[in-house]
Amino acid sequence: MATNVTNRDTITVRDFYDSFKDTLNLEILSGKKGMDKVILEPSVNRPALAITGYFKNFSADRIQLFGAVEMAYLRDLPADKQAEVFEEVCDNGIPCCVIARGLAPIKCMSTICEKKGIVLMRTRMRSKDFSAQTAILLGRKFSPKTTIHGTLIDIKGIGVLIRGISGIGKSECALALIERGHSLVADDITYCELYNNVVYGKSNDLNRGYMECRGIGIIDIAKLFGVRYVRVDSPISLVVTFQEWKQGMLEERTGLETNYFELLSTKIHHIEIPVRPGRDMARLVEVAAMVKALKNIGHDCAKEFNDKLIKHMQEQNKK
Repeated sequence: MATNVTNRDTITVRDFYDSFKDTLNLEILSGKKGMDKVILEPSVNRPALAITGYFKNFSADRIQLFGAVEMAYLRDLPADKQAEVFEEVCDNGIPCCVIARGLAPIKCMSTICEKKGIVLMRTRMRSKDFSAQTAILLGRKFSPKTTIHGTLIDIKGIGVLIRGISGIGKSECALALIERGHSLVADDITYCELYNNVVYGKSNDLNRGYMECRGIGIIDIAKLFGVRYVRVDSPISLVVTFQEWKQGMLEERTGLETNYFELLSTKIHHIEIPVRPGRDMARLVEVAAMVKALKNIGHDCAKEFNDKLIKHMQEQNKK
């Protein structure tokens, strides 16, 4: 079962900088006292209208990005007006400022940011590239998250989450799938997050690429099979639950019925497979993933066969 869902409503400037300084090529110019200020919205604001004095609907909760246009406008102002305009922007409670294209800040920006405890950063990225990349990165930071007991395998682009009680054979099945050329995403505990209405799964950084196999111990997939057999994350497209087989239990025979597993308020295709001695569970999971891949491109094998059967019966009744 999934644990409690966490929704992140804020991120500190410190967390933003530490997490993305390399990805976004960020450097701090001044205002380090403001590292604990919070960013409340997962997007970037260009304060082009604000620096002209128009603050209606100003998005003060976002990162403020000064691109080539904003910097050129400020440089054209007299020195005293530059300070007045920029200080007014800062007085609206902004979390931090970023200057794009590696441009040098005007003198008053560094002074005011240091005075008011607002972090001033610089990136070599272009404004549109920084805005797009930051929106994606912050979107992931702000996305709902949870953890679930299960092993996640990528089977030719189909992320399959294998669930079941402890000791039922999830890791052994995953190992057999890896031997067949598929990739491990997470073993035993999968960290899930919802982004753009898609649930993504991953391992935590500490045990990424490692698996526990009962009777053998901890194994390193990357060293045993190669780095291409380990993926950082994967969209979860299918949930497979292993169940202990019992006499008389109901088993799916046609595949006409579609069941769903709800994860982070998102319905994911779900199948249950009884575990019995002699069954090749890895092969069954692999085929289930291929069936899901066919459905994704509009081919439903069970429905197509059912339609053929009904058509044949109708033709027989006409004779």
